[in-house]
Amino acid sequence: MKQLLFAAALLALAAVPPSFGSNYITGVVLSGLVFTVAAAALNLVYGYAGLLSFAQLGFWGIGGYCSALTVMRFGGNFWEGLLVAALVNAAIAAAVGLPTLRTGRHAFVIITLSFALLCGLVARDWVSLTRGPLGIPGLPAPSLFGFAFSTVPRFYYLVLAFAVLALGFLFALGTSRIGDTLRAIKQNEPLARSQGVSPLAYKLAAFVIGAIVTGLAGAIYVFYLKIVDPLFLDFYYMQTFLIVVIIGGAGNFWGVVLAGLVMVALPEALRFSNDLRMVIYGAILVVAMLVLPRGVAGWFADRRLAALRASLK
Repeated sequence: MKQLLFAAALLALAAVPPSFGSNYITGVVLSGLVFTVAAAALNLVYGYAGLLSFAQLGFWGIGGYCSALTVMRFGGNFWEGLLVAALVNAAIAAAVGLPTLRTGRHAFVIITLSFALLCGLVARDWVSLTRGPLGIPGLPAPSLFGFAFSTVPRFYYLVLAFAVLALGFLFALGTSRIGDTLRAIKQNEPLARSQGVSPLAYKLAAFVIGAIVTGLAGAIYVFYLKIVDPLFLDFYYMQTFLIVVIIGGAGNFWGVVLAGLVMVALPEALRFSNDLRMVIYGAILVVAMLVLPRGVAGWFADRRLAALRASLK
């Protein structure tokens, strides 16, 4: 059943460009796919490992700048830019995560938030490298074997392929022994230690993997925008990733994926009222948090549990 639903969803996503014939709608779904991947990476760090990391915003921006600089300044191509983004984010995540994960939970949140803010300052003030507020415009369309992803529909299929690969990897990781171990560490770290598990190693692995996936998402997205500037490190992106994880249900893969596709499209669906669009959006979020304190996945879990209890009476 799950395989059929997945196949149907994939076919529906693949049919978006020809079905709507609108670059605007295709672009909205494209953005939703990228944000969903970044949210799923945050879910690995926060939902599975229990680490509320604001550093994801920094990794998002680093990925975008690394890919853009590789192409525009150092003469590389798009694919080399993705590789550089992944490697740089992995190195920075390991350097930041190793000492930071040895601190307490509250200190970890503050340090990762400071890291994200520092990345924004670097993007704005290191003018000789990033061009500061001017940013790096004119990013060329990626190409593969002579085929250029120069239109929105073509770029959409590049993003769709990336999303399927990235989400498939994160799903496999979350359902593996590593994912189970991360959940055990989150639920009861002293008990996990007593079973011979090294929490630091698993947390660091989740932190680095989350940084790589988020960085790749950012590296691809700037080529859709065709520019990267300090606004790419605006807290709006981190807010979006976190909202998706919370609404979907932290620690639940499919809940986060569903919430990612819905929550990104919701502001666009509310454009019938430009003046009150974000007010309505905020009200919907507040109501959702009051009605679904554990997210969509938690609500379904509670319903299944209630039905099971009723059947046993």
